[in-house]
Amino acid sequence: MLVSAEEMLKKAKAGKYAVGQFNINNLEWTKSILLTAQECNSPVILGVSEGAGKYMCGYKTVVGMVNGMLEELNITVPVALHLDHGSYEGAKACIEAGFSSIMFDGSHYPIEENVAKTKELVAICKEKGMSIEAEVGSIGGEEDGVVGAGECADPKECKMIADLGVTMLAAGIGNIHGKYPENWAGLSFETLDAVQQLTGDMPLVLHGGTGIPEDMIKKAISLGVSKINVNTECQLSFAEATRKYIEAGKDLEGKGFDPRKLLAPGAEAIKATVKEKMELFGSVGKA
Repeated sequence: MLVSAEEMLKKAKAGKYAVGQFNINNLEWTKSILLTAQECNSPVILGVSEGAGKYMCGYKTVVGMVNGMLEELNITVPVALHLDHGSYEGAKACIEAGFSSIMFDGSHYPIEENVAKTKELVAICKEKGMSIEAEVGSIGGEEDGVVGAGECADPKECKMIADLGVTMLAAGIGNIHGKYPENWAGLSFETLDAVQQLTGDMPLVLHGGTGIPEDMIKKAISLGVSKINVNTECQLSFAEATRKYIEAGKDLEGKGFDPRKLLAPGAEAIKATVKEKMELFGSVGKA
C-alpha cells in the first residue's frame, strides 16, 4: 500500500541518511525501482513529473500500475508515489487520482501567491494523510522545459514556506537538473546550512542528484538533506545498455527483437543505478 513520505523522511533526517526519489517513465522503470528497493530493504519514493504522467496516459493509469505492482511483486518496503514539480492544477489532479505525496512547485510565483497556494494544498494533504513538498528558489537546468540557472534560495523565504506545514522543502543550493556543465560552481553549503538552521527538523530535498560528486552528496546529507531526486542517471544507464544490445546485433538473433528481451538490459541497468544510489544515500536496510 502506498504511504506518505512523511515518516520515511523523518526517520532519514534523524538517522542522517537520505531516501532516493527515482522518477518513473514506464512499466520497466517502475518495476526495476520497486524490485531494487525490496532487495535493498530500502524505503523509496517514485517520482512522476507532469510530462511523464501525460506520457503514461494520465495519473490514474500511474496509480493503477503502481498499486498493482506493490501487490503482485509483494513489495513490503515503504513506497510513496510523488508528483515531481507539480503545478497547482497538477497537484490537485494527483490528489484526486490517489497519489500519496505531491510537490507543489510555486517557486515561479511571487512569494505571496506561492504562500497562499501552498497553504491551501497543505490543508488538503493533511486531511488526506499525504505528504507535500514545496520549493523555494528555482532549481537550475531543464525539467520538462523549465530552465533555471542553479540559484540559491533565500533562507528566510525557506522558513516562511516551511512554517506553512509542508512535509519537506526543496531549496535551491546551486544544484541543477540534468547533466552538470563543466563550469559548475558546486553546491552552496553555506546556503544549505543557513536553511537547515532556520527550518530545524524539516527534511530538506536535493533536486538534480545526477552528477553531484559523492563527497558533496554525503556532506549535504550531514546538513539535513533527507530526500535526493535521481532521474537523468537512470535514463543514461538505460540508454547505454539498450544501445549496447542493439549495436551487438542481439535484436537480430532469434527472438531478440521481442520487447521483453530488447528492454531487459536497460531494466537491469536501472536496477544497478538505483542500488548504487541507495548505498550512497545510506537507505539500504532502513525499511
